[in-house]
Amino acid sequence: MLNFSQELGVLSLILQASIPVKLVMGVLALASLMSWWYIFVKLFTVRSAKKQAEEFERQFWSGTDLIGLYQSASSGKYETAGMERIFEAGFKEFLKLKTRAGSDIGALMDSTRRAMKANFQRELDHLESHLSFLATVGSVSPYIGLLGTVWGIMNSFRGLSNVAQATLAQVAPGIAEALIATAIGLFAAIPAVIAYNRYTAEIDRLANRYESFIEEFSNILQRQAVS
Repeated sequence: MLNFSQELGVLSLILQASIPVKLVMGVLALASLMSWWYIFVKLFTVRSAKKQAEEFERQFWSGTDLIGLYQSASSGKYETAGMERIFEAGFKEFLKLKTRAGSDIGALMDSTRRAMKANFQRELDHLESHLSFLATVGSVSPYIGLLGTVWGIMNSFRGLSNVAQATLAQVAPGIAEALIATAIGLFAAIPAVIAYNRYTAEIDRLANRYESFIEEFSNILQRQAVS
C-alpha cells in the first residue's frame, strides 16, 4: 500500500512521465510563470494609471491655471503619464496653433483633439500590452494539458496490451500521470482568464475616463479660443 501511494505522489508522477508529457508540462509551467509575471506587472501598471488619473483630475478641476499646469507637466522634472500626458499634448498643440494669425477655430480644435486622441491611443496601447498573452494562455492551456493527458492515457493503455490481467495498481499511475497535465493546464488557464477579464474591465473604465476628459477639456479650450 505504501509503495502504491508513493507512486501516485504528484512529484513522482511528474518525474516518471513520458518525454512528450514532460514537454507538455514544461510548456504549461513556463506559460503559467510568465502569465503570473504579467499579472503582477499589469496590477501595478493599472493601479498606477488609476492613481495618476485621480490625482491629475483633482488638480485640474481645483481651478489651477492651465498655463501653470502645462508648464509643470512639460518641465521635464518628472515623467508624465496617462491623462496628464493627454492634457500636455492637447494644450501644446492648442497654444502652437492659437498664436498663428488668422487660425480657424474649427481647424484649431480638430488639430487639438487629434493630438489628444493620438496620445490617448498610445496610453491605451501601453495599458493593454501583454493582455493578449493572458488571453492566449487562458484559452490554449487547457487544450495543451488535454494533449498531454491523451498522450499519457494512450501510453498507459499501450503498456497494458502486454499484460495478461490489468489491475488498479497497473492502471492508476499511468492515468494519474496523464491527468496531471490537464490539472497543470487548468492551473495556468484559470488565473490568466480571471486577470484578463478584470484588467480589461478596468482599462475600459480608464479609457472612458480619458475620453470624457478629452471632451471636457476640448470644450474648455474652445471657449478660450472664442474669447
